[in-house]
Amino acid sequence: MMLDTRTRLSVFPLAGAVLFPRMHLPLHIFEPRYRALVQHALASDQRIGMIQPRTADAPPQLFNMGCVGKIAHVEALADGRYNIVLEGLSRFRLIREHDVTTPFRQVEAELLAEADAETLGLMERSSIEREARRFAERQGYAVDWEAVSRLDAEALVNGIAQAAPFDPAAKQALLEAGTLSARAELIVQLMQFFGRHDGDNRVTLQ
Repeated sequence: MMLDTRTRLSVFPLAGAVLFPRMHLPLHIFEPRYRALVQHALASDQRIGMIQPRTADAPPQLFNMGCVGKIAHVEALADGRYNIVLEGLSRFRLIREHDVTTPFRQVEAELLAEADAETLGLMERSSIEREARRFAERQGYAVDWEAVSRLDAEALVNGIAQAAPFDPAAKQALLEAGTLSARAELIVQLMQFFGRHDGDNRVTLQ
């Protein structure tokens, strides 16, 4: 991965809420500090850095990688809460955390430029689509497979990574995968693992 630029990001640490590039993440914002975060984003560049907490401390330590989202839709509720939808722009690597007076956390980050037009080989694509069909059938999901077949490789892989009911550790591993092929391979492994643990509610890497 090539570094595009460094930037300052206001971040929203939320376990399990992992955003991937080009995907959308709906969020209900009710805590005062994150209402302030949304207000700040709306008044500036509309960006929020989604990142998972690594620990249960207060404040928690953060993972080293997250994803920048741009507010694509916002609904301001009468009591001050927000419903927003973030659109994933790019992954970022955390450099350091700033000492701030805002109620929300801010970090210095390196934005990661994804490889242009990264694709999958025919066997890779066939493998992930086949395993996704099995996975969906086991879960009772209704899927428009014709529409899935028309997705480009990034939309297919990141869409599954975002939507699949994997646990926070698995989602983080997918986000940190260095290439689209590596992410696709890990998704296949996770879906196969889930198939061998039908009694479990979630896939786990922990």
